[in-house]
Amino acid sequence: MIQQEGPGWRLAHDSSRNDFPFLIGGDCWAVELSEVEAIGLRTLLVELENQLKKIRDQLMDEESITLELEQRDWWGCLDGSRDRWGLQVMLSSTDEQRRGLEVAWPAPTAQAFLAALRTVWD
Repeated sequence: MIQQEGPGWRLAHDSSRNDFPFLIGGDCWAVELSEVEAIGLRTLLVELENQLKKIRDQLMDEESITLELEQRDWWGCLDGSRDRWGLQVMLSSTDEQRRGLEVAWPAPTAQAFLAALRTVWD
């Protein structure tokens, strides 16, 4: 079992749990995800961060940016400045479980959560 947490975020992966092996959380909430949902979330958030990296040098320190991306069942928004940003994500599942959720991590919690999420598959 992998379990990581920091101020304002939690991440756990327990491969022995078949249906929902992942848990993500914030200060006052947590939700379990299937393997497919967790991979989709990671893909979405990594792509949002990559988009920010591509334009970061073009942003002035005082400029803010909002990037939105939709991939499969996930929608995500990265909002903030070149070095400090938060994340908001929504799941609108179309599979037989028909799950939906909306969660957010503020800056700088979002950066720490994404760094931890990357390590699960690295």
